[in-house]
Amino acid sequence: MRALLLIPLALAGLCQPAQAGDISSAYTDLDWKKDCVTYAQAEEGDGDWASLACSGYRGYPVLIAYDDARESLFYGFPPSDMTAVWESFVAFNSAAPKLEWRIETNGDRAVPFAVIHRRSISNPEAENKPTDVLIVVKVAQPETYEGCTVGLVLATGNPGANDQARKLADEKARTFACGKDQRVVIGNVPAFGRVDN
Repeated sequence: MRALLLIPLALAGLCQPAQAGDISSAYTDLDWKKDCVTYAQAEEGDGDWASLACSGYRGYPVLIAYDDARESLFYGFPPSDMTAVWESFVAFNSAAPKLEWRIETNGDRAVPFAVIHRRSISNPEAENKPTDVLIVVKVAQPETYEGCTVGLVLATGNPGANDQARKLADEKARTFACGKDQRVVIGNVPAFGRVDN
């Protein structure tokens, strides 16, 4: 009789919605010379471009596509056609050497779902005053290969930029549909775009 009474309680426990895990940050460095391998680059007279694979967070790679002083970065496991995921600022730009990974931990499983990465964008009207922007990016998982920019947060002159970027990552990145959902832009951010070839 006692066993029969426990069955409804056990079923009720199974029907409860799954709890979200704990969210925290982990930081990694990105040094082209130390952390990356160049797997393709321009031949002499073929322009100025290179493709690099870099170490990221616990086996999650960071891929850099450099072309004419502009950088496009992809975080996580890439699709077979990387030309479809080029995203960069229109102006010359470079990525900072420190990455913030937003991690969701459930028990023993820790999954990075977003990256916050500072980028410095040149200002043609004031060369000595670049604009800093925090890019919030969905990390591509091994089973989906879907990664893209979720949002852009102006960092120059914005003391709350880091908190805004974390909030954006935590609320939007996991469910963001790349190619369908519109990215969030906070502040007057320089022109940024996605190229689908």
